[in-house]
Amino acid sequence: MLTTEQLAIGYQQVLIPPFDLALPGGVLTALLGVNGIGKSTLLRTLAGLQVPLAGAVRFNGRDLHELSAGERARQVAVVLTERAIAPFMDLRTLVSLGRQPWTDRFGRMGASDLQVVAAALERTGMQALADRVLERCSDGERQKAFIARALAQDTPALLLDEPTAYLDLPNRAAIVRMLHSIAHADGRSVLFSTHDVQLALDLCDRILLLRPGREPWSGTPAEAMADGHLVEAFAGSGIRFDATSGTHRFAP
Repeated sequence: MLTTEQLAIGYQQVLIPPFDLALPGGVLTALLGVNGIGKSTLLRTLAGLQVPLAGAVRFNGRDLHELSAGERARQVAVVLTERAIAPFMDLRTLVSLGRQPWTDRFGRMGASDLQVVAAALERTGMQALADRVLERCSDGERQKAFIARALAQDTPALLLDEPTAYLDLPNRAAIVRMLHSIAHADGRSVLFSTHDVQLALDLCDRILLLRPGREPWSGTPAEAMADGHLVEAFAGSGIRFDATSGTHRFAP
């Protein structure tokens, strides 16, 4: 269970009021909100990569920011939007990097590590492309490879910052379905940010909404739609939500 206690996030100023949050295992949660509201900052703070301005992030009761980098990496895996990585690295090597928190100080992998890497490639449908270098991969293939690396890290919690960005609709849906399967089959806590509201409503178990000037709201997609929380979060954006059909459209 990944939780927060009166967490305040930001750099020099608090982006949203302090809040409590619980992200249980076996659940896929979509993080929604307008640009600049703090989605990436929240994910980085939850992953232990950014120090909170106040409050705490806890994993199974332990303060995540008091753990060593190695200990955190064995609890929470993160897939960010940055792609500063060698373009000529093959996918098997990339995915193998996910085993670093579990190997010895020389980074040597044993038979069990190799099995985890192979399973992560197979889980994401990338086993046939394991020898392909990143430069020769499509955006969708590259994104699946980064998710495979996070799976190889073998953590109870998985956080992803816009994993469907730059993908076409079929590939966006494929990524979210894969994350749904990972959360449910493995019992992992999976949270990802997205701008694709409809995919979040259709394919996710829960929604985490960041709202201007208010603490975040969390609930089911149906609750987010029926209780007006989505309308509030996207007020002034020109998006109209239909609670009856569970869909949205853009005003002309």
